Amino acid sequence: MTSSPKSCAGGHVEVAVAPGDPVRQQVCVRPGTVVSLVLSPRTDGKRWTALRSSAPALVQPSAWQLGADGTARASLRCAGTRGGAAGITVLAKEPDLAGTGGVAFTLQVNVVPHTTAG
Repeated sequence: MTSSPKSCAGGHVEVAVAPGDPVRQQVCVRPGTVVSLVLSPRTDGKRWTALRSSAPALVQPSAWQLGADGTARASLRCAGTRGGAAGITVLAKEPDLAGTGGVAFTLQVNVVPHTTAG
């Protein structure tokens, strides 16, 4: 999705990531949008472990759930009035190894405010 203000989604957006999809994606949203991120189980044996926002004041992860089947779900709440960009990184690791794991997926969230006429 481009960052053109006319193509930015508002309200609620779902981003689904399946094995074989690009490891970097982007989405353009309006302020106040909730992004549901659904990460299908990985085929390399690694498990999704956590996610982080590079700008939590702009895009705040508000929920993280890892299902028994390996599917991870996250809810990302975008600021109500501000615009800007945040990188959401999702970590994955081998289930039997200690530590947090490495970055396995990145979602670039571009929050574009409504334009005002004037």
